[in-house]
This record gives sequence, structure tokens and C-alpha cells, in this order.
Amino acid sequence: MGLLLLGLLLFAGVHLVPSLAPSLKASWLGRFGEGGYKGSFSLLLLASFALMIGGWRSITPSSLYLPPDSMHLVALAIMALAFVLLVVSNRNSRLRRLVRHPQLTGVALWGLAHLLLNGDNRSVLLFGGLCVWAIVEILAINRRDGVWIKTDAPAWSAELVTLVIAALVIAVTVAVHPWLSGMPVF
Repeated sequence: MGLLLLGLLLFAGVHLVPSLAPSLKASWLGRFGEGGYKGSFSLLLLASFALMIGGWRSITPSSLYLPPDSMHLVALAIMALAFVLLVVSNRNSRLRRLVRHPQLTGVALWGLAHLLLNGDNRSVLLFGGLCVWAIVEILAINRRDGVWIKTDAPAWSAELVTLVIAALVIAVTVAVHPWLSGMPVF
């Protein structure tokens, strides 16, 4: 459990530096330059993933709660929305006028959906931890950046492209999910 927790804390800590500790980021940039900052940021994130994966695999799951079967379709719908938001985070979309932080909101929804499906100790720690991190990150960025300035809405054709991309990402994820997690989506 310790490795997984350490990985989550490293992941969250590195991501929270720009929004909660801008002086630390400035110091980091001053010392290593833009390339060194980005490189060390990336290495720390890779280390956090290695710790999370190793921690996940080292934990024998024990049940904390039993998710109801009726939540499966609800969780899948939440997951679909999460993937649309993740795609929207890299595209101009009308959804960006409704959701200030689509990527972080997508991660929070992804975590919530997994908590609706998994009640074991390692799932609660991983998915709950990432969900909490995403919410804290949203609040920290909002505090740092102040007023939300919305962009103009794109053409409807751009929205259609976004939905097609999201559908492709969902299809690929459904296909590789059993290989990644050992659990089929359906």
C-alpha cells in the first residue's frame, strides 16, 4: 500500500507545484532552464507511475464495499463523458465554455466511475486519490488564474470531429482495458 500511496503523492505533488508553489516552480526553472524543468517534471511523473503500478500489483485486494451491479451502466456513461472531456481538453469545443478544466474534470469523473465499479482497498486508494487530486488541482488553478475568460464557440463541424475522436479513444480503451487491467469493460 505504501508504494501506491507514495506514487500518488509524488504524482499529485509534482502537478500541484505550478498552482500551489509558483516560487518553487520559478526556482526550478531558474536552476534548470525550461528544458531541464520539463525533463525533471517528466522523470518525476514517470517515477510516480512506476510506483503506482508497482504498488498496485503488490497489493492483495481486500473488499471495503460491494458496488451494486446497477451502477455498471451509470459508471460506463460517466466514463464516456470523461473521455469526451479528455478529448475536449486538447480541442476547441463548446464544452470548454461549460467546463473550465475539461481534462481535470474528466480525470475526476474517471475516478468516480471506477469507484462505482470497484470497492477494494487498492482501487479506492488509486481512483479515489486521483479523483481528489483532480478536484484539488481545479480549485488551486482557479485560485491562481482568477476570472475565467471563455473562448468563442467553434463551428458545429469541429464538435462532430471531437465526438468522432472521443468515440475512437473509447473504442481503443475498451479493446486494451482487459490487457491493461485484467478486467473487461463489458
